[in-house]
Amino acid sequence: MKFPKYYLAAVTAFIIWGFFSFGLKPLHDYPSLDILFYRVFTCIALMLVINAAIRRDKIKETRTYLKTLTPTERRNQWLLIAGSSVLLIGNWGMFIFVMNHISVKAASFAYLVCPILTTVFAFLILKEKLTRLQWFAVLISVTSCSILAYNNLNDAMFSILVAATYALYLVLQKRITMPDRFILLTLQIAVVALLLLPFYPVYSAAPPVEMSFYLYILLIAVLFTIIPMFLNLFAMKGINSSTVGILIYLNPLFAFMLAIFYYKEDISLEQIVSYSLIVVSIVIFNIGSYLKMKRGE
Repeated sequence: MKFPKYYLAAVTAFIIWGFFSFGLKPLHDYPSLDILFYRVFTCIALMLVINAAIRRDKIKETRTYLKTLTPTERRNQWLLIAGSSVLLIGNWGMFIFVMNHISVKAASFAYLVCPILTTVFAFLILKEKLTRLQWFAVLISVTSCSILAYNNLNDAMFSILVAATYALYLVLQKRITMPDRFILLTLQIAVVALLLLPFYPVYSAAPPVEMSFYLYILLIAVLFTIIPMFLNLFAMKGINSSTVGILIYLNPLFAFMLAIFYYKEDISLEQIVSYSLIVVSIVIFNIGSYLKMKRGE
């Protein structure tokens, strides 16, 4: 059965992202744009080297595949890649800002909203169908997020913007037919790098001199970008957007636990109730996914 390996890939990606604060928080004294610039440029440099060194056969396969497409299909694929790259820029930039200048909890809240938006976008754009049990899980999620947003509307607005960009990014991946997901990710990061490059001389600060900055950027590029992004794109080949979307909840759950037990951020009764509801919604949604898969739907 192919489903478990795609499911495992998605679970692993979102658990890794749940610990993203370990890479970002040590860089809180640096401008958010600088972190974004160096993250993207490091990622694309590493990925180009990897593709050139050990994946030349995959590059040839991708070229052959693109030649089989009609001009219209090829144009649509490039437009989707470019559009998803723009969404990545927005998501990464806003996430870094929220994480380092608002709070870890606000950043984690973005990925509480994201599964709901992903499910809605998948329903509207991809026409993905959910069972009643899965819609019930989504309703629980909406309730949880409403509780969290009630007393933090300003933070919630930032969180919704972060969530919307990534939700749309996820949904667009189902429309991209590129067979090799690592090359797809390379192309997306390359577009991001090209779009950011003109802004680097204008908006970047003086290059950091601390070696620790570059070590954390390398950690972010490899462990918190390339690996989970590849796993995420791989997972999208075998499971639908709404299932991947609901698994995003693993990210904020782990981030929330870090906020409480590691960063010692204050916690309220509303947050305890909300995150407890999130756990319930994950269980219910995945029971619905299992039953749906068992019926062969």
